[in-house]
Amino acid sequence: MLKKISIVIPALNEEKNIPLLAHEVTDAFKSLPDYVYEIIFINDGSFDGSQAELEKLSAADSQIKLIELSRNFGKEAATSAGIALATGEAIIVMDADLQHPPELIKCFLDKWEAGAEAVFGLRQKNQHQDNFRQIGSWLYYRIMALIGEENLPAYATDFLLIDRRVAEEFKKMTERNRLTRGMLAWLGFKRDYVEFSAPPRGNGRTSYSLSKLCHLALSSFVANSLFPLKLAGYLGLLITFFSGFLGVIIFFEQYIFSDIWQWGISGSAKLALLNMFLIGIVLSCLGLIALYIGNINSDTTGRPLYIIRRQKNF
Repeated sequence: MLKKISIVIPALNEEKNIPLLAHEVTDAFKSLPDYVYEIIFINDGSFDGSQAELEKLSAADSQIKLIELSRNFGKEAATSAGIALATGEAIIVMDADLQHPPELIKCFLDKWEAGAEAVFGLRQKNQHQDNFRQIGSWLYYRIMALIGEENLPAYATDFLLIDRRVAEEFKKMTERNRLTRGMLAWLGFKRDYVEFSAPPRGNGRTSYSLSKLCHLALSSFVANSLFPLKLAGYLGLLITFFSGFLGVIIFFEQYIFSDIWQWGISGSAKLALLNMFLIGIVLSCLGLIALYIGNINSDTTGRPLYIIRRQKNF
């Protein structure tokens, strides 16, 4: 009996890449006769001609399905929408910019057939990525390795496969500030990995600006680790120790070694400097706590993660 595979592809302003990717995925399955497939494109509020391209593709091929969101909800929400409506025994998530090679679908399926319930694509190299982003990516994964509570492998990407059972558990997760691969790592299950080198982007420019990448990194730190919150306590202990030590030094300078240590710093200046330092630390800690309060507020408002304006071929 043929097994059904769902390919979930969130897309934002990928007008020129969408038909190329659909063609490459279709070609990849021509060499996989034991499977049937569906390609689910999620239009995440594109303002170029992406919707028109998707309409043409879905009209010509019933295996290509379309989800149009009412506005841009973000890549993670769009991915969640695709997984929620996917019907395959396994679901493969990939980007629409042609940097996730469709010819590797067979490798993912081989790992799945061998018993893996979640298969993560590990990017070993990203061709034509600027040095600044490479350094940022390296730093992000180093920090996550130190403070993350989930065992997320370095350079894991959103090019991944999950079994139907994993997908059903994923759909039960309700948080709004999402990092799909981090959430899947938290779920556990039996994992395997596929290493790949990302080719150059097909057409257009990435929709992930530097500010969006920084926001995603910060959100993933908060969502996947309690360390930033604990850091406030650690800083409090450090400041207490430092303040006490500084107080002893000032006491000795003022009352015991006043004839030897003639620093010429007034007591009011020292007090003002110390107060400024402590206030800065307190405000930093409040900022970290505010991030967690913001997450709590976002998760308790009860708004839907995404809104589907239209779907086709389901």
